[in-house]
Amino acid sequence: MNLDSLSSAPRLLAEVDLHPAQGTRFQPTGFPDLGAAEYRVGGRRMLLVESAQSMANRLEAVCWDEVSDDLIPPLRGLPYVKAKLPDGKETSSILEAHRLNSPYIVNSKGFAAIEEKIGFEKDSPFDRRGLAGALLHFDPNSLIHGIFLEKVGGVVRLPRALSAFIEASDVDVAASGGVKLDRVQPATEGESTKYGKAAEGYGNVPYHREEYAAAKITAFFNLDLALLRGYGLAAQAEQLLIALSLFKVQRFLQGGLRLRTACDLDVGEVRVTRPVGFALPSIGELETALPDLIKRASEHFNNPPVLVVEYSKK
Repeated sequence: MNLDSLSSAPRLLAEVDLHPAQGTRFQPTGFPDLGAAEYRVGGRRMLLVESAQSMANRLEAVCWDEVSDDLIPPLRGLPYVKAKLPDGKETSSILEAHRLNSPYIVNSKGFAAIEEKIGFEKDSPFDRRGLAGALLHFDPNSLIHGIFLEKVGGVVRLPRALSAFIEASDVDVAASGGVKLDRVQPATEGESTKYGKAAEGYGNVPYHREEYAAAKITAFFNLDLALLRGYGLAAQAEQLLIALSLFKVQRFLQGGLRLRTACDLDVGEVRVTRPVGFALPSIGELETALPDLIKRASEHFNNPPVLVVEYSKK
C-alpha cells in the first residue's frame, strides 16, 4: 500500500454512485419540524439523503465489534476511553456521539488525565497541536471525526478531518400511506371507544408517508490532508490516521448501505477526483497494513491503550 502520492495533496476527494437495492424509492434522513432536507440548485430539485453528522457516526461505527464489545481485530491496539457506569454497564469514546466530550467521560475522575494532557490554560493562547497530540494519545478517532471540549475551554476544538454526506439530484416525492389497524377496537371517537383514544394508541389510524425517487444518488467523502499535516504529528502517526480514514470509507461502502428500513442502497465504483490518478487501497490492503501502522505509532499512545474511567455524576 503506497500513500506517497498524498504527501503534498491538500485534500482527498472521492465519490461513489448509489442506487436502491430494490425498486426506485428510498427514505432519506429526516429532521424534527423539518422533515426531509430538500433544496434547489439551478432549478434542480436536490435532497440530502444522509447528513455529515450522521455519516461521521456511521464511519466510526464500522470500527466496532458489537459481539466482542471491542474494536474490530485489525484496529486492536488503537487507544480509546471506556467509561464504566454505576449499573455495571459500559460505553466508550468510540460509541458516544460526542466522543471524548461525552458526559459519561468528562464527568469522571479519570478525565483529569485527559485534561492535563490537553494543557489548556485560561487567558493564554491555545496550542491546537497540543490538543492533537492529546487526542492521538487517548483517542485518535476524535482527531479524524472532530471534537469540541467546551467544558475544558471554548477554544478546545478541532474540525472533522474526514467528512462525508450523501445527496440525491432531480428528486421527486413518492407519496403513499397506510392504516394502523386495531382488530379489537377500530373506532377512535364516540362511545364505542371502550379502551381508549387514538392518541393513546387505540383504533384504526390512517397515516401518510413520503419516500423519494431520484435520477442520481451520490456519496461524497472528503479527507482534509492539509489539516492532518498541520497538527505536526510524527510521520508514522500521520500515516496511520490517513490509512484509518480510508479504511473507514471502504468498510462503510462494503458493509452494506441499509441506512434505514426503506433506504437500502447498492454501491457503484469509487471515483477519486483529487488528487488525480490516486486510487483508494482495497479494504484487504488496509486491513493488512493497519496492525503494523498501529504498532509503529504506539509510542504515542496511552499505555495501556484503553483508558478506563468511572462515571460519577456531579
